[in-house]
Amino acid sequence: MLAESIITGLALFAAGAAALPAPSPIELIKRAPNPGIVITKCASPGMLALAYDDGPYQYTSTLVDILDKAGAKGTFFWTGTLYGCIYKQQAAVEKTFKSGHQVASHTWSHQNMGSMSAANIRTEMTKLEQALVNLLGIKPAYIRPPYLATGGQFLPVMKELKYKVVTNDVDAGDWNNQSPAQSQQVFTRAGASGNGHIPLMHETYAGTVNTLTPWLINWAKTNNLKLVTVAECLGDTPEGMYQPGNFTRQQGPYNC
Repeated sequence: MLAESIITGLALFAAGAAALPAPSPIELIKRAPNPGIVITKCASPGMLALAYDDGPYQYTSTLVDILDKAGAKGTFFWTGTLYGCIYKQQAAVEKTFKSGHQVASHTWSHQNMGSMSAANIRTEMTKLEQALVNLLGIKPAYIRPPYLATGGQFLPVMKELKYKVVTNDVDAGDWNNQSPAQSQQVFTRAGASGNGHIPLMHETYAGTVNTLTPWLINWAKTNNLKLVTVAECLGDTPEGMYQPGNFTRQQGPYNC
């Protein structure tokens, strides 16, 4: 992935005829986040990365519609089995990806990665990878670990698998029975200045999808914040959202 970014940067640099000066290869290297290091917020100001955990779920399609209508991009940290089998949400999964939102890992079965063996962590990652290959033909390059647990063998394995690890700097608290109004107060207190926020939110709560997300879209507009994927907010390229390579889909039918 990094090599592809460098090659792309070199090609742009050599062209020399673009309306805007192309970034140098060194700049591209500096921008790309490193695998296996915990990232909590955006690399630059002026943006907000709407990031949702625990799907896909019954509200996924509605959430995509809300984001698309606003011209916003979101990041979906998905599991394989937490709220039913991911294959049963095929239409929503394909719709999200085709709309240009970022699809990322939240592991296969939402276990605490900080207390698992390296082998079991790899299994959690690769099972979800294969499901996303079967459905979309891609393997994600970003993960937000369940319970934000990054201890034990987790980070070394993520570095080995070349995953960029994201947590958060703002917690909407929806998982803790906070109402959308209470979540709004959290964002208001956090403010819109400084490097952009990567919030912890969950697409499995109707209030987060139908009330908090439209409010955040308006809040971002009022504060001149661009609504972007986690990858973009970290200065990564669009290609950097996913692992490089061509992957083999298994023959269906699929089940969990």
